[in-house]
Amino acid sequence: MVARTVTLDGRTLSLADVAEVAHGRARVEVTPAVRARLVRARAHVDLLAAGSEPHYGINTGFGALAEVKIAPDQVGLLQKNLIESHAVGVGEPLPAPEARALLLLRAQTLAVGHSGCRDLVLDHLVALLNANVAPLVPRKGSVGASGDLAPLAHTALLLLGQGDAFLEGRPVSAAEALSAAELPPLELKAKEGLALINGTQAMMAVGVLALLEAERLAKLADVVGATSLDALQGTWKAFDPRIHAARPHPGQRATAKNLLALLEGSEIMESHKDCAKVQDPYSLRCMPQVHGATRDALAWVRSVLERELNSATDNPLVFLDGDHGVAGDEVLSGGNFHGQPVAMALDLLAIAAAELANISERRIEQLLNPSLSSGLPPFLAPQPGLNSGFMIVQVTAASLVNENKIFCHPAVVDSIPSSANREDHVSMGMTSANKAALVIENVRRVLGLELLCACQGLDLRKLAPGRALRRVYARVRREVAFAPVDRAFGVDLAAMERLVRTDDVLTAAGPLA
Repeated sequence: MVARTVTLDGRTLSLADVAEVAHGRARVEVTPAVRARLVRARAHVDLLAAGSEPHYGINTGFGALAEVKIAPDQVGLLQKNLIESHAVGVGEPLPAPEARALLLLRAQTLAVGHSGCRDLVLDHLVALLNANVAPLVPRKGSVGASGDLAPLAHTALLLLGQGDAFLEGRPVSAAEALSAAELPPLELKAKEGLALINGTQAMMAVGVLALLEAERLAKLADVVGATSLDALQGTWKAFDPRIHAARPHPGQRATAKNLLALLEGSEIMESHKDCAKVQDPYSLRCMPQVHGATRDALAWVRSVLERELNSATDNPLVFLDGDHGVAGDEVLSGGNFHGQPVAMALDLLAIAAAELANISERRIEQLLNPSLSSGLPPFLAPQPGLNSGFMIVQVTAASLVNENKIFCHPAVVDSIPSSANREDHVSMGMTSANKAALVIENVRRVLGLELLCACQGLDLRKLAPGRALRRVYARVRREVAFAPVDRAFGVDLAAMERLVRTDDVLTAAGPLA
């Protein structure tokens, strides 16, 4: 049952709101003030469409065809042709949550009030969301300016009753989806096709959900890393608050605080407090610095995406009398559809998330390598030789980390001109979003592999870890048993992947910064 309502006012949509709607946990409504503004802006567009002067996207062609004047009786056909000709995405479709996020974000940018479409268009988008409908949008085909044209055209195609869709998560025809939402196919008027496809909503839909998962994994990395540290008989001293007050990056301080809390009450740590080891390896000792840098990068990415959520990314934009202190109604052409700010942030998102897997794989090596693991048996096998233990778990982690390094090459540094060189610099932001999502999926898997190894290490220590980690260990052991001998570990890996997709480990650990 849907528990809450997300209200579109054009100004206050949050990342959490996007996630709630994307996963079908919230309905959507539009404020009366938004509707009133759309009616005023639409009246100005209708006035221009009926006139003889050319206005881009209202009564002219698009892109390199912007100088071609369109007759008043053909402006509707112009918009329909725009949608059909631009719906040329390829590849696998976005999953239903990402597609629903895309639909919501397009509705939100119309609600900002500068697009000049009828309020009927916004109503159709909202009705689709509330009927648990999402467009079927191929993942590839956008260069990120003039916005995500191909993905958004596939979204708009649904409004026209063409193409395919998801209804309650299952594939259906667009006609069936519209019927479920009790909507007729939409007949577009002047400017409305352009209002539906200019913007950054595809890269944002993928990017917002990827960021939220990366933020969750940053907390999970602290829990997993603390489990490994205890299994490796590490020390808490590198997390002393004085060290991090001397270099007060907020993410670093938060991770150090988490690690101290997770390790509190460790019998393992108490058992070796007088040992000769002076310092732990970097993958343990420098978790605050590495995990913390990721947290700080994610905070910057969040700030960019939060601004973009409540921005007008259409072109041209309709400004009404009094907007920003300027008198009169006016339509202005600009470049707010360009995805550069988002693309750059999403490239950093991939890099920042990948570091969580990079350091996690090194901790796996610490656990498995008998020359590094402070007395644990080779590859965590109680009877090594006859048994290989978790030897190949590290190989799998190395493979995923290698793949991430390739995906971390920034897409935004490339630009291939399009539209007869009218669109001569593009952001490639959808590529940035897609590869960030792939990196984050790999990070989640690597953290699951590390947690599997760390819990095996705790069993071999035969002493209790920190109090919070005891709860984490117990939750893991509900899914995967201790391995006294070799078995088909692929089953264990699949179980760990399912587990770390949930919040169960974080819930077991307790409150974290």
